[in-house]
Amino acid sequence: MIEIEFRNVGKSFIDRQTNQPRAAVTNVNLSIRSGEVVSIIGPSGCGKSTLLNMGAGLYLPTAGEVFVSGEKVTKPVRKVAFMLQKDLLMPWRNIRANVALGLEIDGASQQEQHRIANELLAKCHLKGFEDHYPYQLSGGMRQRAALARTLAVDPQVLLLDEPFSALDAQTKMVLQQDLAKMLFEKRRTALFITHDLVEAIALSDRLLVMSERPGTIIEEIEVNLPHRDNPLERRKLPEIGPLQGRLMELLKVGKEESAELH
Repeated sequence: MIEIEFRNVGKSFIDRQTNQPRAAVTNVNLSIRSGEVVSIIGPSGCGKSTLLNMGAGLYLPTAGEVFVSGEKVTKPVRKVAFMLQKDLLMPWRNIRANVALGLEIDGASQQEQHRIANELLAKCHLKGFEDHYPYQLSGGMRQRAALARTLAVDPQVLLLDEPFSALDAQTKMVLQQDLAKMLFEKRRTALFITHDLVEAIALSDRLLVMSERPGTIIEEIEVNLPHRDNPLERRKLPEIGPLQGRLMELLKVGKEESAELH
């Protein structure tokens, strides 16, 4: 089953200086199967985050169509959850209440909110911190809480916009491990943006490489490596190096092709 699909998608924004439309992405075609994890890599400003915003229904495409579970996206989608670089935890709510926010909005009982929040906080190694406030947690712990909040509403599709980029290397690998295990166990679908090439390979079934702005997909790579549920083990595989090298080549090609288009 195709869980999320972009068909000939383009998105333009009005340039404030020229008052003319400027393309962010153009002619994007991609589909992600149920339970699949796909990473998008590309130069800064190529429209990766724009794609995620359209997948969540926060932006509507200028051209083409986006579908989630076969339904055309025309507004924010209940089946989709978004996790960003910043944790965006509410400072006046304790960690349990932050994790339960989506459940509260959905009308779940307080008992159900507490049960689900406590279970996820335990899985995210935050047991014992349920009554703490965001200022009392480290950056890594806050991002674990943000991951728990993302999973609390049990989304079918997770959109992840560089969620670990601000963390130190050790904390990043711990959270990658947590995320990969949860996605694998729950058979959830994820579209992941990262500038870390090894992170992309370690977490993904497929890799999509984008050109410079206006971004379009220039290459699709099947990872075809074991241990998708265990990034620490996957990182040890000898195939990681050649895949990383190929991605570096493609990113250079993407720059050259974009320059030719202009």
